[in-house]
Amino acid sequence: MSTVATALLSALPLMAGWAVHVWWLRARLHTARRDPLTGLRTRDGFTRRATALLKDPRAVVVLADVDRFKQINDIHGHAAGDALLKATADRLARHVGASGVVGRLGGDEFAAVVIDDHGTAGDLLAVLHGVLARPVDGQDAAVHTTVSLGWVRAADFPADDLSGLLRRADEAMYAAKQGRAGLRRAGLGRLFATVTGRRAGRIGARTAAPVVEVAA
Repeated sequence: MSTVATALLSALPLMAGWAVHVWWLRARLHTARRDPLTGLRTRDGFTRRATALLKDPRAVVVLADVDRFKQINDIHGHAAGDALLKATADRLARHVGASGVVGRLGGDEFAAVVIDDHGTAGDLLAVLHGVLARPVDGQDAAVHTTVSLGWVRAADFPADDLSGLLRRADEAMYAAKQGRAGLRRAGLGRLFATVTGRRAGRIGARTAAPVVEVAA
């Protein structure tokens, strides 16, 4: 056997060990970017994919927040709350599809970037709002809630990065939640949010709000 062949054979165990190590590292990285409860991307994983999708002028940023989630946890227990979060995550992921991305930002808050192929984001979100309000299979009928949605077209604010667009979607979502409407059709045009965002609402601040597109 030649010297080269001998060297290659002796290196095989090392190469195999390195391949296994690389596979393990990739698996750990994938896990770190996935929420263990819902299987959705975590904030870091969502940010990476969403930032890439925002290069598409058809991109729409959506923020979703489960209504009365704390109350459900307090009354029905955390198992019921977890089941609701899982159902919400699954429904969001199916609705957004492979062309977009959904992430769990934390708690009962989810974000998505949707590629609006036909300019009908308002109609799609109206359908999604109804889907998210359906009862969760296998749960007590008393466990019922809705999800407030806020959204913004990235093309309307070309100077904004993902963080800025999420802030605008948050303002829209909070205005929707305060109005107890759940969803406002984008077909109504640009509307004035009544608050400057969730944090301002929590401290009772009332200032002139920017013009944003609202889905509630």
